[in-house]
Amino acid sequence: MAKRSRKLWSIKNELVTKSREAMLTAVQIFNNPNVVFKSESFIVLSNIAWTYLMHSYFREKGIEYRYYEQGAQRKRYDKTKRGSFRYWELERCLDDDNCPIDSVSKLNLKFLIGLRHEIEHQMTTRLDDYLSARFQACCLNYNHYIKKLFGDENGIDKFLSFSLQFSSITEEHAEQLKEFSELPKNIAAYINDFDESVSDDEFNNPQYSYRVLYVPKTANRKGQADKVIEFIPADSPEAEGLNKEYRIIRDREKPKHLPNQIVSLMRSKGYSRFNMHHHTLLWKQVDAKNPAKGFGVMVVTTWYWYDNWLKEVEKYCQLHKEEFI
Repeated sequence: MAKRSRKLWSIKNELVTKSREAMLTAVQIFNNPNVVFKSESFIVLSNIAWTYLMHSYFREKGIEYRYYEQGAQRKRYDKTKRGSFRYWELERCLDDDNCPIDSVSKLNLKFLIGLRHEIEHQMTTRLDDYLSARFQACCLNYNHYIKKLFGDENGIDKFLSFSLQFSSITEEHAEQLKEFSELPKNIAAYINDFDESVSDDEFNNPQYSYRVLYVPKTANRKGQADKVIEFIPADSPEAEGLNKEYRIIRDREKPKHLPNQIVSLMRSKGYSRFNMHHHTLLWKQVDAKNPAKGFGVMVVTTWYWYDNWLKEVEKYCQLHKEEFI
C-alpha cells in the first residue's frame, strides 16, 4: 500500500513539474522577439499546462479522469490504438463538478480552447496584439491556482519578468485593434460571438482579460522613475488623476437595445408584420431574460437587449417569414 502511495505521489509531482514547464515555455516563446508563431504556440502550450495541472489535482484527490464505460461488474477503460489510456482533455476537466477553477477563469480557458480550434488550419497575423490581455489573464490565473492547489513553492511568478517593448500603443493603434481588421474572418467572428455570450461583469473581470494602462511617467527627482511599470490602486488619488488627465481605453460596454428598437429593426428588414406582441412571446418562450443566457441586462428597472439577441430574433423571423412578411 505504501509503495502504491509513493507511486501516486511521484506521478502527481511529475505532472505538476511538466505543467509548470509547459506554462513557462509558453510565456518564454510569447516574449521572444524572434518568434512569429507566438499566439498559436502560447495557446497550445498553455492548454497542455492547464491539462496537466487538472490531472495532478484529480490524481491527488483520487478522482478518476480516464474515459471509461461502466460494465456490470467492472469499468472498461477507453484506450488508444497503442493501448494507452484516454485521459480527459482540458475542456472535460473544466466541466467536471470536482473542478476547483472559478467560473471566470474557466471562461478565459474555454475562449482559448475554442480559439485553438479556429486557428489549427489558419495562419494568422497580429493575433498577439489583439488577445495579449487574455493570455496575460491565463498566466495569472494559472500562477494563482498552481500555488493554491500545490503550494507557493510551485509558483512561476518568481521566474518571469515584464518583457521590454520597442513600440508604444497610440490611439490610432488602439482603434485598429477594436476592429479585428487584420484577422481572418472566421477568427474575428469567433472572438465577437464568444464575447457576446459573456456578461459585462465577466468580460470586465481581470480573470477573463487582464488589461493594463501604460502611461509615460515624468519623474521630478532621481530614483522616482526606476521602475518601468508601477501598479497603483484603482481608487487612489493617482488613479483618479489619470482618469481626469488621460483618455483611458475603457473596458467594453455592449450596445443595448430597447424592445421597440428591435421591432423597428425587424420591420426595416422586411418583416413588416412583426410586432411587440410577437417579440414578447418569443423571449418568454426561450426564457431569454435569464441572465445566464447573456442576451441582455437589467439597468435599474429597464431590461436592455444585446446584439446577440437581435440575431436570435432575426433567425426567428426568417423561420416564420410567411407570417411576418
